[in-house]
Amino acid sequence: MKGANSIKDQSLSNRLLPCTLHILLPIPLLPMIFLSVYFHPFSLAPSPSTKLLPPPSSSTSTPLPPSAVLADKDKDYVCDTPCDYSNGRWVGDKTDPLYNGTTCSTIKESQNCMINGRQDSSYLYWRWKPYQCHLPRFEPNTFLQLITNKHLAFVGDSLARNQIESLLCLLATVSAPKRVHHKGSRRWHFASHNASLSLYWSPFLVQGVQRSNTGPLHNIIHLDRNEKWTKDVDEMDLIVLSVGNWFLVPSVYYEGGKVLGCLNCEGLEYSDIGFYGPLRKALRATLDRIIEKKVGKGNGVNVIVRTFSPSHFEGDWDKEGSCPKTRPYIKGEMKLGEVDEEIRRIEMEEVENAKVKAKEFRGFSFETLDVTKLSWLRPDGHPGAYMNHFPLGNGVSGRVQNDCVHWCLPGPIDSWNEILLEMIKTQHCRLSLFNLSH
Repeated sequence: MKGANSIKDQSLSNRLLPCTLHILLPIPLLPMIFLSVYFHPFSLAPSPSTKLLPPPSSSTSTPLPPSAVLADKDKDYVCDTPCDYSNGRWVGDKTDPLYNGTTCSTIKESQNCMINGRQDSSYLYWRWKPYQCHLPRFEPNTFLQLITNKHLAFVGDSLARNQIESLLCLLATVSAPKRVHHKGSRRWHFASHNASLSLYWSPFLVQGVQRSNTGPLHNIIHLDRNEKWTKDVDEMDLIVLSVGNWFLVPSVYYEGGKVLGCLNCEGLEYSDIGFYGPLRKALRATLDRIIEKKVGKGNGVNVIVRTFSPSHFEGDWDKEGSCPKTRPYIKGEMKLGEVDEEIRRIEMEEVENAKVKAKEFRGFSFETLDVTKLSWLRPDGHPGAYMNHFPLGNGVSGRVQNDCVHWCLPGPIDSWNEILLEMIKTQHCRLSLFNLSH
C-alpha cells in the first residue's frame, strides 16, 4: 500500500532530481564540448591573518559555554558568542572574488561558468550579510593556520565536491595544494601547514548502490550499514557531511538485511514510505558511527553537517527546465520549498540528537553549517546552460541541458566556506581557552 508521502515526494522530487544528472541521463542528453586551455595564474596579495590564540595542547576538550572569557596576566581572551549566519540578506559588493576561472586549476569544467562563456558577471558581486553579526571576507592564511597538522574531510555527494573545490581555490591563493594518492578518497596536501583536505564520495553516507543506466533502476540503500569511508574516521579531525539530493531518487531501503520500503518504486511489491524517514535513519546511523569510532580511540572530532542546498529549476529538470535569473531573490519574493525545509529540519534535529549522545564524552563538537536559506535566495548562482562550454555558440540552436543544482565557481558557494571558517575559529578559540584554564 502506498504511503501518504508518496505523491508529494514524487511530484516535488522531479524538481530536485537533477543532482544526479551525471549518472542518470544518457550521454546524448548531456552534450558537452570540452576545451583544454592552459592559463598562467597571476599573483594575488596574501590575505591578512587573524591573530589566533595559542594552539590547543590536545585534540580533546570539554565544550565551553556559548561565550567564554579567560583573564590572562596582561589581557582577556574573548570568544565571541556564535552568530546565526543563516538569517540575513545578499548585498551588493564591488570587490572581486579571491580567484577566478583562470587562476584556479581545481574547478570542475561544468562549474567554470565564466570560462564556459557566461556573459553576465553580476552574480559575482554579492556578499551574504547576516542580520546578527559581521561575516568577514575569507582569509586563506587564517584557515590554513587553523587546520595546521590536521585532516579536514568532506564526505557526501556532488555538492560536497562543489564546496571543497571552492575551498581549494580560496586556499590556493596563498598556498598551492598538491594532489596525493589515497585509496578511498581524493586528497590534497598543503605542505606549508602539513594540512590535508579529502573528498569522500558517499551520496547516502551509509552503504548503498546508486541507480544508473547500466545498473539497478532504483538506488539500493542499507540504512544500518557503514560505508567504506568510515574506516578512515580515526584519522579525521574535522568532518563536513553533505547529504540529501540522492535520497530524492527512486530507491529501495534495507534495514537488518530486509526491505524496509521504497520511494517511487513502481513495479515492485514494496510499500512506498517516502524518503524523510530513511534520510533521518541514514544520518543518525552515520553520526552514531562517528561517535562510536572516536570514543573507541579515546579522542574526539568536530563534525559539521551542511544543510540542504535547494535547486532553482523553472520547469522540470529533464524537460528543458532552466534557471535564467540574474539577481538574488529579496526577502519574501519566493518562499522556500516544503521539501527543502523538511530536509533542513531533519538535519538540524539529528545534529542536536548527536550532541546529546556525545555530551558524556570529551572532545566532540556537532554543528550545522546552515546554508539552506541563503542558498535559496541565489537562483542566479548556478551554471545553468553554462555547464556546457559556450552552449549557445558554434551553431547550437534551441534549448540545452541546464544545471540548476550545483554552483558556479567562483560564486555564492564561496560564502559557505566563509561561514565554515568562522565556525572553526570559534571552536578553536573555545578549545584554546579550555586548555589555558586547566
